[in-house]
This record gives sequence, C-alpha cells and structure tokens, in this order.
Amino acid sequence: MKVAVVRVRGTVNVDGRIKTTLDLLKIKYKNNCNVVELDETYKGMLNKVKDYVAYGQIDKETFKEMLLKRGEILQNKTKEKIKDTKDAKKETIKINDETIKSLGQNFKSVDEFVDAFFENKAKLSDINLKLPFRLTPPAKGFERKGIKIPYTMGGALGNRETAINGLLKRMI
Repeated sequence: MKVAVVRVRGTVNVDGRIKTTLDLLKIKYKNNCNVVELDETYKGMLNKVKDYVAYGQIDKETFKEMLLKRGEILQNKTKEKIKDTKDAKKETIKINDETIKSLGQNFKSVDEFVDAFFENKAKLSDINLKLPFRLTPPAKGFERKGIKIPYTMGGALGNRETAINGLLKRMI
C-alpha cells in the first residue's frame, strides 16, 4: 500500500529526534510531500511524527496528477555544485510521456509507470525523480480546527486514510 506523507507544520521548536525522522521521510519543509510503501519501518516513523504530518493511502489518479504537475526529473545524478544559475535551471525537467520514454527504461507513458509503481515493480528512483514533491498550501485552507488538532477531531494532522487525496488535489 502506497502512502502519501505531507508535512503540515513548520520547523520551529521541533524535537531533534522528530526532525531526524522527518528528514528520513524526505519531508524537510512545510508543504513537502513524499510517497512511501507502508511497511513496519514506515509505520513506526509515521507514528512518531503524526503530530507534524498528514498521511494516508494515495490513489493512482492523484499520484499521476501530482507527477505531471509537480514532478521533476533530475537530468544528471552528479552531486557537483552548479555555479552558473542558467545551468541550475536546466538541472530538472518536467515529467511527460516523452521524458519517460527518453529515460531508457521500459516505460512508454506516465500511466505505465504509475501502474508499475503501484504494483511495486518500479521505484521513484527508476526515473530519477527529484524528491520531495513541493506543493502549495491547500486551496481554501486546512480543516476548520487547523494544523494543531488531529484529523479525527476536525483538524489536519495524522492518519487521513483515503481523505488525503482530497487534500493533495487542493495542494497540487
């Protein structure tokens, strides 16, 4: 099962152990999102940071929309620092069917990659995807009680199950 993890709260006054866990989830800043496979390791990590993130089961349509609108592919995997700002902008390219084909993988379209990803036959690193997804704050805001209250009590934090898809669509 694929789970989308969105950081809802900021970086001020965060315990060091929680900050480390958020870094391991690759969601360092507010409104960043990452998609992970839910296993025992990630269950423990999500339980630890549930007061700072919203997470839930993502569906294929939302993931595809997020890939197309917010996904970026790294052109070169080298970690060299780029001094010229013109080269820095050329470092990433947007995802579409042609860029997926040009990567030399066995994927002919974005739909094919999404299906393979949800069947655990492909990883995000297979297409050199730049993580995390940088999203905007949600249109019309978070839930009524805000970002300090759990989702079960009318807030935005914690496990949202399939309701995460609505939040992600507002943030894309």
